[in-house]
Amino acid sequence: MNGEDRAALASAVKGTVREVPDFPKPGILFKDITPVLADPALFSRVMMALAAPFEGQGITHVVSIESRGFILGAPVALELRAAFVPARKPGKLPAEKVREEYALEYGTDALEMHADALRGAKGVLVVDDVLATGGTAAAACRLVEKAGGKVVACTFLIELLALNGRSKLGGVRVESLITY
Repeated sequence: MNGEDRAALASAVKGTVREVPDFPKPGILFKDITPVLADPALFSRVMMALAAPFEGQGITHVVSIESRGFILGAPVALELRAAFVPARKPGKLPAEKVREEYALEYGTDALEMHADALRGAKGVLVVDDVLATGGTAAAACRLVEKAGGKVVACTFLIELLALNGRSKLGGVRVESLITY
């Protein structure tokens, strides 16, 4: 996808994302991607655009973060002909797992993946819907490394630039379709 096509797509996506004030708490302007998902042609173009920068880059596995990241990660994995690996919230995986905790505004949370999920991983792409403060994405990258994988890049549908989430990703390549 050339730069002009990507810019036109970004504009179309921005025009489709719904902004919901004070959700999930006062002062937050939530970026709702469900209208993008409801438009099959737009959603398809978004999936191709998220995958395009990584074609031919040796991506063997796509790790995606629960839950909205799954919506994007699985189709991106298909586009790249890569394995899909879910990074889940604690307690949701049945087999042996690896875990990575991360700080929240008040307290901690964690992500888990099956311990054998990245067997044979030569290049891992981390996919999520939004890059905000970067805490969850950074935890996903650490989880990949803990499981024996190598993060090549992270890609997001939306990046909230004012929150500087990129800075927590330690120089890992970051691609975002749209920014606010």
